[in-house]
Amino acid sequence: MAEHVLYYKKLCPYCVKVLRMMEKNNLDFEKRNIDTNPEYREELERVGGSAQVPCLFIDGKPMYESADIIEYLKENLVK
Repeated sequence: MAEHVLYYKKLCPYCVKVLRMMEKNNLDFEKRNIDTNPEYREELERVGGSAQVPCLFIDGKPMYESADIIEYLKENLVK
């Protein structure tokens, strides 16, 4: 199974869409709030090339855009 890590901000409406979808479908994997931990923001910028959120890392590769993330989660993790 792929490793998943979601970078987000609590008050970002696009992040909230992804987080609600995850909650609704009982998806639980690591979430990193870039507002509360500056190391997460630095890591996101260094590895992903941008501090844009939401960003889902799938085996270390970034995926941006909430609609793309939600579609990926539906197709690959929702049972």
